Amino acid sequence: MDLGNKTIIITGASSGIGAAAAILCASQGANLVLGARRHNELQLIVDQITQSNGSATCLAGDVTDEAYAAALVALAESTFGGLDGAFNNAGTVGAMGAVPEMESTNWRTVIDTNLTSAFFAAKAQIPALVARGGGSIVYTSSFVGFSNGGMPGMGAYAASKAGMIGLVQSLASDHASDGIRVNALLPGGTVTPSGGEGNPAALEFIANLHPMKRMANSAEIAEAALFLLSGRSSFMTGTPMTVDGGMSVRLL
Repeated sequence: MDLGNKTIIITGASSGIGAAAAILCASQGANLVLGARRHNELQLIVDQITQSNGSATCLAGDVTDEAYAAALVALAESTFGGLDGAFNNAGTVGAMGAVPEMESTNWRTVIDTNLTSAFFAAKAQIPALVARGGGSIVYTSSFVGFSNGGMPGMGAYAASKAGMIGLVQSLASDHASDGIRVNALLPGGTVTPSGGEGNPAALEFIANLHPMKRMANSAEIAEAALFLLSGRSSFMTGTPMTVDGGMSVRLL
């Protein structure tokens, strides 16, 4: 199996891409430490995995809390003996609108949730991976804020996700000699509980922005995360990998 006996942290794991990645990684032999704010939803994913003879535990918390990032690593070490990788997937779009009209509280919330949490995760996870002899860290970024992927009304989101790519590339350079690979996953529009599933007109509009004329499902993005977490991407680090249905090509 691709992740046999590897211990992986996944945040944002209570639904959507994170939940799909948890179920997929468990099927490939990983021991999982799942994080998100909602304990009951996390426990449902843990139960689904363990009922299929997988191995998982969870800890609810807020990724904007530095202590929570450390607690997830401590749980991986105490439960499974160490840490081999992480899929730092939790994030938020925030309120959309032009920057001059944006509330400063919205800016801070988006930056803290998407970018500052990425810093906290790296601080906690990298020493544990060094102790293990290496590993893989994957962050969920976005085509928004990357290359020509500017989208109206998404200033805070774009800034946070572009900043994340810069952080990923710096971490990759700093820690390649430690055997640690750090990459960014850039999904296109994906049907998730936070992505407008109850608004068919909005989903159709977003789907038609993509050259493939559809949105991804969470399982498709999870497959890409598995690739970056596994040894199949062993010569990739510092890479912003687009999985966006051609959206970035359309915007060139």
